[in-house]
Amino acid sequence: MVDDAIVAAFRDEWGHVVATLIRVTGEWDLAEEAAQEAFAAALRVWPRDGVPDKPGAWLTTAARNHAVDRLRRNTLGAAKLRELAVLTAHGEVGGEAQEIRDDRLRLIFTCCHPALAFESQIALTLRTLAGLSTAQIARAFLVPEATLAKRLVRAKAKIKNAGIPYRVPPAHLLPERTVAVLGVLYLIFNEGYSATTGSEMIREGLCAEAIRLQRLLVELMPDEPEVQGLLALMLLHDARRATRVAADGELVTLEYQDRARWDRARIDEGTAILDAAMARGRIGPYRLQAAIAACHVHAPTAAATDWAQIAGLYEHLLKLVPSPVVRLNHVVAVAMSEGPEVGLAQLGELEADATLNGTHLLSATKADLLRRLGRFEEAATCYRAALELVVSEAERRYLGRRLDEMS
Repeated sequence: MVDDAIVAAFRDEWGHVVATLIRVTGEWDLAEEAAQEAFAAALRVWPRDGVPDKPGAWLTTAARNHAVDRLRRNTLGAAKLRELAVLTAHGEVGGEAQEIRDDRLRLIFTCCHPALAFESQIALTLRTLAGLSTAQIARAFLVPEATLAKRLVRAKAKIKNAGIPYRVPPAHLLPERTVAVLGVLYLIFNEGYSATTGSEMIREGLCAEAIRLQRLLVELMPDEPEVQGLLALMLLHDARRATRVAADGELVTLEYQDRARWDRARIDEGTAILDAAMARGRIGPYRLQAAIAACHVHAPTAAATDWAQIAGLYEHLLKLVPSPVVRLNHVVAVAMSEGPEVGLAQLGELEADATLNGTHLLSATKADLLRRLGRFEEAATCYRAALELVVSEAERRYLGRRLDEMS
């Protein structure tokens, strides 16, 4: 029970503990170290004393105390220590939700400063705000862990050396960071929606945090339709969250989900936001993805899904985001619309892509198309190849079950 509480606290509180400590110390590494020490302390103390009523406040205080100790041992930290004392006296450390909310938003915009490389912006935010490990982020970027670690070190050094301010920028500077901020929030949501590691398929705390921050971004940039589009996309995906994993922890694919259990309020809100965003200007990638999600959630049954429309939307998306993953999704939509033979023929064009060959996605998709064609031995070979590459435990169990069905 206590272990579950600590896991939940890490999932829900890491971002605000680190963000608060960065604000009051200005030291990124110290903030992360202090947060780690706070959670280590929780592992020692909570089993003995019980879970505190406000885990976030407890953790922030523990992290602050560790930071104070470190600064006291460092003569160069005297000024920061005085600042920390003033903030503590005014109740700003571990304060109310408003301060926590602003800290997180400040952290995103600081990480997404245009002086940093785009990949570094996203990686740094995922590390500091979402608490993802270097290994998890490296898998998301499809790069070696050592490469990602060096990227994070350089990004932190540049923020410090260039004196990049820890703040939400003024309105006229928001557009230059919009693409990166949206990319960060979408990756945070995706990590919550389909966790890359661990036994849990869904990390609800990350989904909720991404949606909450995206709502703040809509308030901050109400005239930016792509900001609205991403919020709509998150809501339409999140509406299906409760049906994506069975009671025994097994992954449930879209065609087998209980549509009666989808969150209609989420669907209605997401649809209304999407409709308003679609009526404004040139259509961008997040609005296109939200439109695809809308096709799924508004289909009364899996068989009634308008796959031809979805394939057409993916064609438009490919013009804006010509990535291998988008191409793979387009192939799936074509296969569902025109038949698995057509999809399989198009899939062959992607098999030379080194990016996809480093993941389980290509083999799993090919296996599914072969299964639908009744070519079970070939499908089994592809399922085995996918199992060698898959990281998520929930997806591993699903692929293993499919492989068993082939025999």
